[in-house]
Amino acid sequence: MARTTTTFERILPPRDRETPAYRWLYAALRDEILEGRLRPGARLPGTRDLAAQYGLARGTIVSAFEQLKSEGYVDGSVGSGTYVSRVLPDELLKAPRSQPLVHMPPKRQLSNYAKRLPAASPVNASAPRAFRTDIPAIDLFPTTLWTQIASRRLRRLSASMLLGSDPLGYKPLRIAIADYLTASRGVKCDAAQIAVISGVQDALDLVARLALDRGDRVCMEDPGYQGAAAIFESAGAKVCAVPLDDQGMRVPGAKLRGARLIYVTPGHQFPMGVTMTLARRLELLEWARGAGALIFEDDYDSEYRYSARPVPSLQGLDPDGQVLFFGTFSKVLFPSLRIAYLVIPHDLVDRFAAVLAMTRRHAPLLDQAVLSDFIAEGHFGRHLRRMRQIYAERLAVLLDHARRRLVGLLEVSDIEAGLQTTGWLRNGISARDAAHAALARGVEVTPLSGYARRPMPREGLQLGFAAVDAREIGRGVRELAIALDSMCG
Repeated sequence: MARTTTTFERILPPRDRETPAYRWLYAALRDEILEGRLRPGARLPGTRDLAAQYGLARGTIVSAFEQLKSEGYVDGSVGSGTYVSRVLPDELLKAPRSQPLVHMPPKRQLSNYAKRLPAASPVNASAPRAFRTDIPAIDLFPTTLWTQIASRRLRRLSASMLLGSDPLGYKPLRIAIADYLTASRGVKCDAAQIAVISGVQDALDLVARLALDRGDRVCMEDPGYQGAAAIFESAGAKVCAVPLDDQGMRVPGAKLRGARLIYVTPGHQFPMGVTMTLARRLELLEWARGAGALIFEDDYDSEYRYSARPVPSLQGLDPDGQVLFFGTFSKVLFPSLRIAYLVIPHDLVDRFAAVLAMTRRHAPLLDQAVLSDFIAEGHFGRHLRRMRQIYAERLAVLLDHARRRLVGLLEVSDIEAGLQTTGWLRNGISARDAAHAALARGVEVTPLSGYARRPMPREGLQLGFAAVDAREIGRGVRELAIALDSMCG
């Protein structure tokens, strides 16, 4: 086990003036070791550092260290450092420890916002397997290339890069994002409208702060992304569930004319996978215009389109500045890259910049610079084209295996875009029971009912296909078929 160095100033108990300085320091460090705050193998601060910190003579520090060494607490020599002993003397291990005080939980006075917050969901950091959703093929990301670009950036790091950036983000990256969105997503914007943020929850939190007051209504697709609903409800807003049909989210009725915000995923509806038609997009824009509502367009994974021509974004069809357009690099490149973007109507840019300056300041600047280089040098476009082909092949493999092995059990939907699809259960199988049975066989599927605010007419599952190769997809289908078949007996 490698030795560690303790370089931080340690907070030691106050000294009793009647106790000699070296005895006080000896006792304090001994307690630190016995209570585990100084771990075996940890290097103690240098005698000069401790002398300067506590205003003691260096000889006093040396005396305390020598006493600790003679009793077996530390070892080392002048010039090589002093370390906590790997094995403490047996008699010291048997010494009575001070009993921890039992405290009653304090009565906290929390805000209503804090009381409305849902519990944080754990992050699944295990290796991807069939059919985990919402993640790309991280094993195919060009990590060596990314490392080279990052290393080059670090070698030429400037003082201005250390100082920070505009709250809206690193300008070269904002320019690159605007160029990409204009060319590839049909978004009408310039770099001044781009805010670089950490992800969709960050974007939704910003919008909730600026657009919603307690009691305001927000229209959302049902089923839909419950992470958005959690943000809105935590802000005190009322979420109004709007059903879907084969054209996407239906246009809200007249009774929702007072809604302040519409959250929608038109490019690849989450979780159903429907692409909103052009006619429905125009109808929704007209409704929002009449209601005076903002639209939050979540374009979370529409870069990956496998059939038909892309439908123009809502933002690109909007002449009145009603639409906030969101996209992320976490789904396109790798999840731990917490960089996303929000396209803001011109008249709201200053307000968003103000709240960013007050709450986040800006996203990590070095990561922004590396991503900017990755885009500007053409690597981003090449990666997209490569992954679009691979994901299309993996979707085809999933559909082929499903046709051969899941007939009568699960009807898997073909989709036009995205990293996951849906499957409709047959024979009255419960989606939650199916998910439990599949997990027992090493397969991950997600019940669609978990995204719905009202009962769904059919039981279904969400299946991701992008993160795993053809062999794992085949294994997943076989095991899922066995799990579902066992529920039909």
